[in-house]
Amino acid sequence: MTQHGPARSSIGIHRMLDDAFAGMEMTPDLQDLKEEIRANLVTRAEELERSGVPARDAAAQAMAELGDIRSALGDGEAGGDAAASTRPSPTVLEEWARNRVRPKPAFVLRTVLLSALALIALLVVVLDLFAVVDTSSALRGVALAVLALAAGALVTDGLRQETTGNYPLPLRRAAAFGLAAVVLLIGVGCGLMSVPGFSAGWILAGVLATVLSIALLTYLGVTQTNRHKPWRVHAASNTQIPDRFTEDPASAARFGMYTVAIWVSAFALFVVLSFTIGWAWSWLALLAGFVAMMLVLANMLFPARRRSE
Repeated sequence: MTQHGPARSSIGIHRMLDDAFAGMEMTPDLQDLKEEIRANLVTRAEELERSGVPARDAAAQAMAELGDIRSALGDGEAGGDAAASTRPSPTVLEEWARNRVRPKPAFVLRTVLLSALALIALLVVVLDLFAVVDTSSALRGVALAVLALAAGALVTDGLRQETTGNYPLPLRRAAAFGLAAVVLLIGVGCGLMSVPGFSAGWILAGVLATVLSIALLTYLGVTQTNRHKPWRVHAASNTQIPDRFTEDPASAARFGMYTVAIWVSAFALFVVLSFTIGWAWSWLALLAGFVAMMLVLANMLFPARRRSE
């Protein structure tokens, strides 16, 4: 059976990458690097296919953009200073290896503990909602609060970590993203607190919290500056597919305002319909808001080309 699209290009990448690393002693560090390169090449090949490059050529072009892997790793280089003097400029692979940042053990430990705490809280909420265990409203509220705070801490801590390609986010901005995540989950939690009976107060609080979190996330996204490290910016300058939001900040700002307007309207309509015709149909307002946002996003990123002929 013939394979098409991303499957074909990814298989081609796997084969070419295995050939490039053939004969090398696969240490744990080299194996990690190989898997990181594989993931980046697959992503790049998919981007090329979406831009119109045939699947059979996408893998080869992605590998060509990467450069000579064996030379980058120093395999077969000889001649001491003479070889160094004739060595080409660093490739993307060399920069990856040179700037590689490994997760800190303390960060990994915090992530595991916070994730376990969040999963326990989520389990309590789910078991309560499906009447598997009979818990009080207070316990459900505590579990939802723990879940929201743990998620916010995970977001903040994750954004504060330096990666191979990006600088860490400043503490205040990372905390703002974490706060937005907490408020969003509080909004969801307020909705769950109204179950099984209908509570207008909880529903209203949930809608307000959700709208506030969306507005905050939109503002943070629109005002976010570039965090890419210089080597990544330089490497991407020759391969990056044009991004209209990056090239036209005004479009990004307009999309942010459109998003806030759409979701505020959708949630307002959701509340009105919930009080008038009931839950059976009110959720359609949220679905309509999501569809409208996707259409606006598609129109902003891929505007219709005007024919000049």
